[in-house]
Amino acid sequence: MVVRNPELFPGLIEGLWSEEPLVRMRAADAAEKATRINRELLQPYRNALLGLMAETTQKELRWHLAVMVPRLPLNYRQRQRAVRLLNSYLEDRSSIVKNFALQGLANLARAHPDLLPPVIDVLRQSARNGTPAMKARSRRLLLSFCPI
Repeated sequence: MVVRNPELFPGLIEGLWSEEPLVRMRAADAAEKATRINRELLQPYRNALLGLMAETTQKELRWHLAVMVPRLPLNYRQRQRAVRLLNSYLEDRSSIVKNFALQGLANLARAHPDLLPPVIDVLRQSARNGTPAMKARSRRLLLSFCPI
């Protein structure tokens, strides 16, 4: 519905700051899905989303932000902040947050090749020392960068 009616998107973004965890989770899910198709919807919210990414502890919000923020056109400082935040998400208690953080790092590296060496290092380390899910995701992401 939001893809067909982009004027509804600000309401989803507003929902990310709702007092109700369920509303935040559903708004994040819908915003993430809509921006798979139209990433431009996110542009006006760059700084707000980076700020929310830094402050939220809700795992459902974190895993959606981990894949939405890399879709943004980020300047150098914003990119560095996103990388720091995604790396901090690798320490989250939630395996899903960790896996989406790996995906987010890989997506940033695809868009910004200067990030490729440190991201490859993170993926290699996660492939060796991460949770079983992180090992599998890291191996798959590494193969996407360096096919055999």
